[in-house]
Amino acid sequence: MITLSKKLKKEAAEKKSGTGGTDALIRRASIRDKLLVKEVQEMELNLPSTCRVKFDDPHTLCRFELIICPEENYWQGGKYRFHIHVTEEYNMVPPKVKCLTKLWHPNINEEGKYVLVFYERIP
Repeated sequence: MITLSKKLKKEAAEKKSGTGGTDALIRRASIRDKLLVKEVQEMELNLPSTCRVKFDDPHTLCRFELIICPEENYWQGGKYRFHIHVTEEYNMVPPKVKCLTKLWHPNINEEGKYVLVFYERIP
């Protein structure tokens, strides 16, 4: 499944042997991509049975869809899809999440974006 790690190893080997051409032709993997290789593998191992991850392009780990099908609770029987985009600033900035399924939730606006709502506590 994870093809980026193979690509990174191949590019590193080409750079060491000098067969990869000039440094301008070799695309360096970002820190985000290196982190995502490890974290996606870990996520797939630890993901609950009610959740599934779908990658449109296996070479692009920074964009994927998370599908949640709860088996209990108020949300039972539903299928909820979320699009997740991990920005280049990942590890300092959280991923951007958009709910693709129409639902009512106090922290999700009409466009499907997560909104944190603060309520003022009255003494």
